[in-house]
Formats: sequence, C-alpha cells, structure tokens
Amino acid sequence: MFSLGIEQKHPGPLLVIVGPTASGKTALAIGLAKQFNGEIICADSRTIYNGMDIGTAKPTVPERQGIPHHLLDVVSPDQPFTVADFQKRAYQAIADIHGRGKLPILVGGSGLYIDAVIYNYQFNADTKSRSQVNTRHAKEGSYQKDQTVRDNTLIIGLVVEQDLLRDHIAERVNDMVCHGLIDEVKDLSQKYGWDISAMQAPAYKSFRAYLAGELSLEEASALFVTADTQLAKKQRTWFKRNNSIQWVDDPSKAVDLTTTFLNKTS
Repeated sequence: MFSLGIEQKHPGPLLVIVGPTASGKTALAIGLAKQFNGEIICADSRTIYNGMDIGTAKPTVPERQGIPHHLLDVVSPDQPFTVADFQKRAYQAIADIHGRGKLPILVGGSGLYIDAVIYNYQFNADTKSRSQVNTRHAKEGSYQKDQTVRDNTLIIGLVVEQDLLRDHIAERVNDMVCHGLIDEVKDLSQKYGWDISAMQAPAYKSFRAYLAGELSLEEASALFVTADTQLAKKQRTWFKRNNSIQWVDDPSKAVDLTTTFLNKTS
C-alpha cells in the first residue's frame, strides 16, 4: 500500500507537463516517456470517464505508442469522482511506477488535479457532496499561494501563441467530428442524460443544440471551438500563478530540462 509519509520524506523524481488544451502535452509526454523510460499519469478531469473518448481527446491505444497511461477510464460518467479521489490514485500510480524503476510523468490541463499532487493538498473526509464554499474540499490552511512544490519535481509548461492555439483547437474539433464525435455525444446523452456534470464538458454541451435541431453542425462546431478557447485561457491563467513552472515553446528544450533534472537526481 502506498504511504504518503514515505513519499513526503523520500520522494522519487516526478516530471510534470502542463499547458492549455490542444497545446501538444500528450505528444510531448509520450516523446519524453520513450526517451527517459517513463509512464504517463493523466491529470484530466474528463478523460477519467469511460466512454468519453473522442470529445475529451483521450489518447487512443495507437497514439500511446506502447507507453503505459494511468488514470484513464477510471469511472463511468455518472459516478462521483473528486480531486481527492484523483490525488489518492495518482500517489498510488507514482509509487507503482517508481517501484518498477521508471519515471512517472504527470500530464494534464486540470490545474487543481496537478496542484493536489505537487502541493500535497489535505482534504476533508467527506468529499462526495459538492461544497459551494470549499469546492476543493481542502482542509483549512492546507493550500497557500506560497506553498512549496513537492521535492524532486520538474514542472514543464508548454507555450503556444494564442492565435496558433485557436487554430489547433479548430483543427482538432474538425478531426473529432470526422471521427465520430456526434455519435459519441448522442450515445452518451441517451445513456446518461444531459444533467450530469460530465456532460457539461465543451465537446458534449456544444452539440446538444445540434442534436435537438436548433443549430447547424457548423454552428455547433464553432461553439465548441469558442468554449475550448475559453477553457485554454482559464488554464493559462491558472498555471501562470505557479512560478515553479519552466515554460518552453520548443520540445527540444523540454528534453534538455529533463536531462539536467534527472542527472541531478541520479
């Protein structure tokens, strides 16, 4: 069983890749995993759900290139899953990966998921019901702006110019639609309805009016692009608060940073 105390006292190396949606985090993480004998832990509040594949840009088996990915397809969309649940599973995955002599690579755009791990947030016992006052369910005083990042951790952030990122988002939305997104949205809405929180993700919420005959496919796709662009802006704002992130605009710089980091920790 994974012991948080051991992790606190003698943490093994942890590589973290962050950035806005469609910035290329998955491709970078896979490349680094192949080069540095790593495994990926997905820090995404949507890819945890079974069946939400295309609309969440969940990496397919071929896209994973043989690299193990942890914390994908954890629960069904109608099941509760909190940041505390994620943190516990992420700690277990980190310990498991270290135990096999490999490098854990935490990758994602869900800032709260990332922070829960790198800042070791302490959560209240009852995290099943949502609190409007304390949405993190964190114990009082367990997170501060000046908190210290977990020891032996390198955090790399991907920088993509805003216009280029919007183009990437638009291309990805078009690709999703071409590869069956509408059928996925229809199937999920019929199985779970529209009221669960998982169905509020941009990919699914944006096409609700299209399935109801209220918007054209082009209009719904544009709505998705706008929603994802707004999400990317929120993600950038979240991560900009963390002064420990080393931002790169070139994947080769990430390789250099990782090499230096691992040489120091070996």
